[in-house]
Amino acid sequence: MPNTIRQTSRPGLLRQLGLFSATALVISNMVGTGIFATPGLMAGDLGSAWLILACWGVGALFAFAGALSYSELGINFPSSGGEYVYLTSAFGPEWGFMTGWVSFFAGFSAPIATAALAFSDYLGYFFPSLKQANATFAIGSGAFSLHLGAGQAVASSLIAVFSILNCFGVGRTAKVQNVLTSTKLIVIVGFVLLGLLAGAGSWSHFSEPAIRTSSVSLPAQFFISLLFVMFGYSGWNAATYIAEEVSQPERTLPAALAAGCGIVAVLYLGLNVLYIYATPLESMKGVIAVGSLSAENLFGPQVAGVFSALLALCIVSTVNAELTVGPRVYYAMAKNRAFFSAAMTVHPRWHTPVVAILSQGMCAMVMTLTPFRELVTYIGMSLTLFTALSVASLLVFRRRRAGWQKLRAVSFAYPLIPVSYILVGACMMIYGVIWQPRASLTALATVGAGALVYRFRIRQA
Repeated sequence: MPNTIRQTSRPGLLRQLGLFSATALVISNMVGTGIFATPGLMAGDLGSAWLILACWGVGALFAFAGALSYSELGINFPSSGGEYVYLTSAFGPEWGFMTGWVSFFAGFSAPIATAALAFSDYLGYFFPSLKQANATFAIGSGAFSLHLGAGQAVASSLIAVFSILNCFGVGRTAKVQNVLTSTKLIVIVGFVLLGLLAGAGSWSHFSEPAIRTSSVSLPAQFFISLLFVMFGYSGWNAATYIAEEVSQPERTLPAALAAGCGIVAVLYLGLNVLYIYATPLESMKGVIAVGSLSAENLFGPQVAGVFSALLALCIVSTVNAELTVGPRVYYAMAKNRAFFSAAMTVHPRWHTPVVAILSQGMCAMVMTLTPFRELVTYIGMSLTLFTALSVASLLVFRRRRAGWQKLRAVSFAYPLIPVSYILVGACMMIYGVIWQPRASLTALATVGAGALVYRFRIRQA
């Protein structure tokens, strides 16, 4: 199979997304479950407010290095598909298929499931039965357990509603997304400012350590926690997945990726400062709906209810954005005969990959039965592997391709930016396998399963 993207005469995607919509999609994909749910898990693992902030700061630099590298890849490959397109062209169709395969499970379906579960946990402020900890049924234990209850049912319903919405045209979905993203930004900025200026918090919390729940050494735990942080920052590459629907991609993609990463980094650091200002680390340990807890400590239970509802709405924005982006990867793969052919079915009226959208939605609904913490580690390991490989493809293209368009920011001290991303990503994965073996090895098993499916199903087709 040639390492190129095929052109077809089927109904295609339309270039109708400008800078604002592309940036909104990046922000909505990034700002969601991670920042609203993982700081409580990190509090127990790291035990230090300053280490938590340092971890999110390093994650911001890591994501920005990746975004710069992807910007250069995006302007040279202005078609939908993201990593699939880059890895197919650099390393061959098998690697391209595997990144799409992993994207289906760990890149989009699992993050959609975690976002929907976090949405239920925030609604649990009003209806405690919706919290994951209060699931009615549990089968198995640890990483391989399944949980079923009212929270999982609400999460699945949310996914179903927005999967159907996404079938009715990217233009209509983008309008909804722009409103949700604007609301999200207003809520977060308002929450941070009101909390720091008028909330009943204390700066002494920054000097109060928590008893660590992790037995891993702090240096190793820092890299493991980066997997959580990169889950929080995941989505910085979102605009490249819909490059085929972006107007003037050579200008819009770099601007959207850079602006999205910069805005989100500031928001994340602000929210982490607010969480710690509001709540001692010892009280934050293990809490998923950390925003609700912080709001209650800052403003009391009545005002906390308002913020819990608004933060739940912010997470809805993430669910919608990820349901929009993911199917474009499977669509691009199917066009190149590297995925199941049904994924390239485009509705003749709405111009959306309906089969890919609905398949992803159903997979995400099943994944809501999985424990939250294991899902996060699984996602972080899987995404770090393939984004690092995609950044590595940039080194290949610069050496092999004539006429390659070089981004000035990436050329500065080249190859410092892409190599830094690759090295930090490698350290995260090594420590993840050593200290979080079950979820990490499950992620690697997903990659292996993709290789087998390609060899015995796709390549033989």
